[in-house]
Amino acid sequence: MSRVLAISSQVARGHVGLSAIVPALQALGHEVIALPTVLLSNHPGHAHVAGDRIAPEQLRRMLDALSANGWLAEVDAVLTGYLPSAEHVAFAVEAIRRARKAHPRTLVLVDPILGDHPNGLYVDKHAAAAIRDSLLPLAAIVKLNVFELEWLTGARIGDERDAVLAAATLGPRAVLITSVPAQGQLSNVLVQSGEPAATCRVEHFDRVPKGTGDLFSALLLAAELAGPGSHAQCMARAVAGVDLVVRTSRAQDELNLVASLHALTSVVPLAITELG
Repeated sequence: MSRVLAISSQVARGHVGLSAIVPALQALGHEVIALPTVLLSNHPGHAHVAGDRIAPEQLRRMLDALSANGWLAEVDAVLTGYLPSAEHVAFAVEAIRRARKAHPRTLVLVDPILGDHPNGLYVDKHAAAAIRDSLLPLAAIVKLNVFELEWLTGARIGDERDAVLAAATLGPRAVLITSVPAQGQLSNVLVQSGEPAATCRVEHFDRVPKGTGDLFSALLLAAELAGPGSHAQCMARAVAGVDLVVRTSRAQDELNLVASLHALTSVVPLAITELG
């Protein structure tokens, strides 16, 4: 069992942000300290939504209390997700640095939730720039979608080769790109230390509920913490878990996560293709 500090959005209904991350990590045997950056009734894709951001000052006081109780020293990994402002990014950076000071081997997975096709950025441009400039350099693992890779690198991503070339510019870390177009399928592409490592393809489905990216990050981190295994093997397990949940959630307005949690503990990793 590992302990994870997760910083992202939270909803009262549905499974996006922490509401996907926390149950998935817990089902796989990990303790989670969850700090919400926003608290909403539901994800904004529904007709009505209510809620608000949690002020970074409040989050900092919560982090201070966790530290004073000695619990930051127990954190094995930090996962960051939705950060709506540059101030929230600064808080996440501080949390990572404090966690690593208390526990130098803390693993950091950054999901730079910036936006998606076709609507573009859905965070403030200053927050996006702060994620690029100050948060990504702290990550051991970066998980992002095609739009986010394009925004961060200025590249145009049409296929797996484009994704590999763009991700290689992000530096010496493990970079995993989801939902890359690949001959009618969707490919997940892993680039490690600037070099192409592996791909894992899945069937493309229309009208998938929101929250798959958050779930993917949680399952990827859980696989990394479970060890031993390569980044490619961890990717294959995470992809299989997301695919399982997606297949049970089609035509629904939210991920059918609760009914899938038990199955996630015994999911069979999907096949990977090594790149060289």
